[in-house]
Amino acid sequence: MDKKQVVIVGAGISGLLACRYCLSKGFNPTVFDFESGIGGVWAKTIKTTRLQAPKDLYQFSDFPWPDSVVDVFPTHQQMLEYFHSYATRFDLMPHIKPQSRVSSISYDGPSSQAWSLWNGIGKMSSSKGKWNVTVTDTRTANTQVYIADFVILCLGRFKDVPNMPKFPVGKGPEIFQGKAIHSMEYAAMDDDKAEAFVKGKKVVVVGFGKTGLDIARECASINGPEHPCTIVYRRDHWKLPDWAPWGIPLTYLYFNRFSELLVHKPGEGFVLNLLATLLSPLRWGVSKIVESYIKNKLPLAKFDMVPQHSFEKDTRSCLILYMPEPNNFFDAVEEKSIKLKKSQSFCFYENRISIDEDNTQIEADIVIFATGFKGEKKLKNIFGSSTFGDFIAGSPRVPLYRECIHPHIPQLAVIGYSESLSNIYISEMRAKWVTALLEGAFKLPSVNEMEKDIARWDEYMKQSIEEYHYRSSVGALEIWYNDQLCKDMGMNQLRKNGLFANLFEPHGPLDYVKVP
Repeated sequence: MDKKQVVIVGAGISGLLACRYCLSKGFNPTVFDFESGIGGVWAKTIKTTRLQAPKDLYQFSDFPWPDSVVDVFPTHQQMLEYFHSYATRFDLMPHIKPQSRVSSISYDGPSSQAWSLWNGIGKMSSSKGKWNVTVTDTRTANTQVYIADFVILCLGRFKDVPNMPKFPVGKGPEIFQGKAIHSMEYAAMDDDKAEAFVKGKKVVVVGFGKTGLDIARECASINGPEHPCTIVYRRDHWKLPDWAPWGIPLTYLYFNRFSELLVHKPGEGFVLNLLATLLSPLRWGVSKIVESYIKNKLPLAKFDMVPQHSFEKDTRSCLILYMPEPNNFFDAVEEKSIKLKKSQSFCFYENRISIDEDNTQIEADIVIFATGFKGEKKLKNIFGSSTFGDFIAGSPRVPLYRECIHPHIPQLAVIGYSESLSNIYISEMRAKWVTALLEGAFKLPSVNEMEKDIARWDEYMKQSIEEYHYRSSVGALEIWYNDQLCKDMGMNQLRKNGLFANLFEPHGPLDYVKVP
């Protein structure tokens, strides 16, 4: 029997995992990525960027971090070395084609819109369609069409298509005489070029997420108070000085089964619903304990940086931010090397920006937008069919069953779009689940049932993270989510030995290394 031909788009973490598990099932995967190497978002990043989660939570289940990496939060260079070691260990590199841009994918097969089952039969066997994958070699400009039985999109959501604010005509970057760029352009520079770019310049960074923080700190260390860096941002989010509030590892508060008993979950029954309701005061108390620790450790009130929402909300929306060496940051704010300005909107002038709320004028030579990316647009645009594109991006949240499969798009999966507090951990489970589906180990429910499940997760996200539900985050609900995948694959959902361990001990990647 011929091996199934699988095309994987993207050689970041999810692409590597998809390739590794396709090979383990005997399929023939080909991975395309337009970059010159593997690593995805980690391949081009800022000099000072480190891992946000402890490395024990961010590792491959069957390939732990080597003892030589002693940092709890590895550097981006250590991250890349780790990914390359993984690719070498599982012989992935021969299957990866770098500098190969997938311009479009088109499905050649029966219409899926009237199907009551995904792929017409709820599984992959006897599928009649094929995907035509158009790929351009960026070195030669030659284009080739590859035929695939199955496509796995591992495009990621934090690169390639920048999210740029819109400005009124005559009030945007077009009238600015300095340079206005997106953070991805800054991250693409080598370290020396990036330093030369901002040296001696007044820089405004728009956005105060991880990237905005890293860029501002770099600018402050290069220029000092003589040429201050100003961060302009809309709202505050909780920033962690470490992962052990009041000496309690955060994993014991948000990464075990007991912590998930405190929250309402999509698809929960009467007993779990009742428990979550009765235990809701404890959930509130845990969030307040963490908040009190952060406010005790960091001078948030002094600099008007206390968020107006709970720590729990930021955790569930994956918007918490680990701030390494926080004293250095606040020292830079104190000495005016970094300035902070909250604003909902601003406009450009020739040599400055103007804050709309109070007309504050901020002189600038460079404006760097650390405003994120449009991951859903990247997903939508890869489809040759506008119908499939609209299926993917026709609502605020990309509607995927198990965050992997669209009920009306046959022979295709998405891995790595939905967020978690440890993306490598969840992406590996999804790769296992998708390849198990691909080999016929289980059958998907009807299209109607999948759509009901998607709606349940939609409702959960709207209730728990409100305006951030479009992020499709399963943050702090990883165990419950993994339970669904394990159940589908016939795996034991209880990953530890004994009731106490399963209920109270933190769960991480190494708990899912085997399939008992």
